[in-house]
Amino acid sequence: MNKQIEKRIGKNIRTLRERAGLTQELLSTKLQLEGCDLTRSALAKIEAGQRHLYPDEILKMKKVLEVSFEEIFDMSEDVCR
Repeated sequence: MNKQIEKRIGKNIRTLRERAGLTQELLSTKLQLEGCDLTRSALAKIEAGQRHLYPDEILKMKKVLEVSFEEIFDMSEDVCR
């Protein structure tokens, strides 16, 4: 996957997490309660664009953050070039 895209998705997740008023630790805990084994460290790497997101993680994150796929994958800054 394109590094710029990964960084943009990570930035989106950080923004959505902060908008929900959650720390990385709290989001990680909520995801784990949903059956998604994602540590705070892994979440930090995702937000920094250093780790891939797996489909099951995306689905659980969407549910826990109560957001749309469009919000997670928003590429309005045109990073695909």
